[in-house]
This record gives sequence, structure tokens and C-alpha cells, in this order.
Amino acid sequence: MTEETPGFGENAEKPDVPSGATPDDAAPKAAEPSTEESPAAPAGDAAASKTSAQDAQDVGLTAQLDQVRTALNERTADLQRLQAEYQNYRRRVERDKVAVKEIASANLLSELLPTLDDIGRAREHGELVGGFKSVAESLETVVAKLGLQQFGKEGEPFDPTIHEALMHSYAPDVTETTCVAILQPGYRIGERTIRPARVAVAEPQPGAQTVKGEEPEGSAGSAAEKADEKETGGPDEG
Repeated sequence: MTEETPGFGENAEKPDVPSGATPDDAAPKAAEPSTEESPAAPAGDAAASKTSAQDAQDVGLTAQLDQVRTALNERTADLQRLQAEYQNYRRRVERDKVAVKEIASANLLSELLPTLDDIGRAREHGELVGGFKSVAESLETVVAKLGLQQFGKEGEPFDPTIHEALMHSYAPDVTETTCVAILQPGYRIGERTIRPARVAVAEPQPGAQTVKGEEPEGSAGSAAEKADEKETGGPDEG
């Protein structure tokens, strides 16, 4: 005789099932997964962290930009300084070239001054004729193209920087020290004097200058006496 296990026999009690329901409804429902999400991080914190990162990036870019600007300013200043030095160098070279040219021309023309003096004396004495005249004029043209200039004229004021006085005298018709004769003309190239003009000078005669309107003593009295004589009809007789 077998024992019946409770709940598995025919008379086992069955769970109550509503009418019209299927057996599946009577089965216990499995636990469904929860659709509720875990609490999310606050939106303000995410925005703040994003803003901080952007600010840090902007600060880094600004620092890099400042460095680039500083480097650019330094390179620009170096370029300007180099350009100024180059311009000064060019001007200095040009001045040196002109100075060297003037010195070379002065050295050459200094050797020709005695010949030019001979040509001048020959012209003064009327001996500059024929082929000699043509050669002399050609030589004078060449030295003029090289920049040689003659100076020194009679009647001009004496200037010790360009004149050399070889003779001295006094003259009543001059009011200052004056060149009255050119013994040897001077020559220059540009502002450089190769040879001063050798001249004879004259100074005003000492005591020759009188102030206009000033008359010797006694002249005023004589004029007054003459006026009295005209009024009285002449000097008194006896």
C-alpha cells in the first residue's frame, strides 16, 4: 500500500483560478526588470566642468598668442634696426667714395697748378696763341670737368680762410681790409681748398675816416661871422 504525497493526488487542492482565465494567468509572474534609471549627475556640474575646461584652453591660447606677439615684435625691431644700420652704412660708403674721389682729384690737380699758372701768365701777356692756345684751353676744360674751380678777384674782402696776404698797404678809398691785387689765383674742388689765393691787401688809412656832418673846430664860428657881416653890410670901419 503506497502513501500518497500531499498535493500530488487527485484530491490535491488546485489554486483558485478565476473563471475565463487561462492557466498561464495562474502561473506566478516572473519578476520584471525595473525600468527606473539610476539617478543622473546634476546638469549644472557638467556645464561647469565644461566651462572650466574651455576657460583653461582659452587661457593657454591667449598665453601662446602673447608669446607669438612678443617674438614678432622682437623680430620686427631687429629688422628695423638692421635696416637702419644698412642705410647708415650705405650713406657712409657714399660719403667715403666722394671723399676718396675728391682726394684723388686734388692730388692730381695739385701737380697741374704750376702749368695752369703758366697758362694764366701767358694769357695776361698775350702769348697764348696758335696751337699752344688750343692745348691750354683743352687742359682748362678737362680740369674744370674734374671739379677744379678758380677763385680770387680784386676788390673782394680779405678772408684769411681762402686768401694768403703777401703784400700789405694802406688806401684811403677802402673801408675794410680788401684784396687790391691777385698775385696768384686760388683753386678749390667742391668745399676743399687746394691752394689759397695769394693777394695784396690794403687797409683803410689810419685817421682818414671822418664822421659826416662833423666839421673842424672854428668852421662854425667862421660861418657865424660871415652871416653877421652880411646883415651889417660888412665889418665896422675904423
